Amino acid sequence: MKIKAGIVGGAGYTAGELIRILLHHEFVELGGIVSSSNAGNPVHQVHDDLVGETDLAFTSELAGDEDVVFLCLGHGNSKAWLQKNSLPETTHIIDLSNDFRLNADTEFEGREFVYGLPELNKSRIQQAQSIANPGCFATAIQLALLPLAKAGKLTDDIHVSAITGSTGAGQSLSETVHFSWRTNNVSIYKPFTHQHLGEIGESLVQLQPQSEAEIHFIPYRGNFSRGIFASVYTPSDLTQDEARELYKQFYADAPFTTVSDKEIHLKQVVNTNKCLLHVQKQGKQLLITSVIDNLVKGASGQAVQNMNLIFGLPETTGLNLKSVLF
Repeated sequence: MKIKAGIVGGAGYTAGELIRILLHHEFVELGGIVSSSNAGNPVHQVHDDLVGETDLAFTSELAGDEDVVFLCLGHGNSKAWLQKNSLPETTHIIDLSNDFRLNADTEFEGREFVYGLPELNKSRIQQAQSIANPGCFATAIQLALLPLAKAGKLTDDIHVSAITGSTGAGQSLSETVHFSWRTNNVSIYKPFTHQHLGEIGESLVQLQPQSEAEIHFIPYRGNFSRGIFASVYTPSDLTQDEARELYKQFYADAPFTTVSDKEIHLKQVVNTNKCLLHVQKQGKQLLITSVIDNLVKGASGQAVQNMNLIFGLPETTGLNLKSVLF
């Protein structure tokens, strides 16, 4: 029996990646792909990397018999859509917005949304009816910090600099995604106030309840299309060897998160569901670098990873994707 999947908000970047992955998932049958602005149009007219891959067309509503529905709507729009469109209690929901990620927002109209970071909440995800998929920056930064929190080693301020590609801003046009502005350019935005800080903080407290470590986060816009490169550092009494062993043990059973002994770079993960980490000690500072694809591990790939866990499939099903180095 195949899993019947539906997508709401089918025209955006995350939906395009999700369609690409699910079309090649051996246990999934794609049902309705809802896009109010494109209903009736072939999917490949919007996602033209799918020319020759599918004859599916966008619809104005779901088929109604989905086992799982992915919400690829803008932040704040998932709640509004669910209030207008009731889904059967048996239908699983995986939401890619930030509407249900924080503890204060997990309960909604009789549903409980589990925070869908598999490296943190795997057992809860396997039993979940609804999932709040993590943010892209939040994924990269949390994976850089979870082992330290679990060991009770977050005892001082944490500094993060992370750069993301233009697809992180979504498909809507704005000055800062315009080619002539973005190319050969770098800028910061939302310094110390980025919306992903809330979910990062709650996850760290989940593992290290007494920690009062403050996160100082500077996000950057990069002049490339996809990927996140995060540099995270904090004072630590661990040696480099102790820290690396701590990370390798923590992620020993995590199929997509790997601790590299060599320095890492963005091309190693683009187009994949991987997170690569590198740990080094410089003086008193422990430096963790973390790289992911913001659209895959940071969004759609992680959503499929969560779906696999819910339906009892190996986490890697449909997600053995290769990066493009050259």
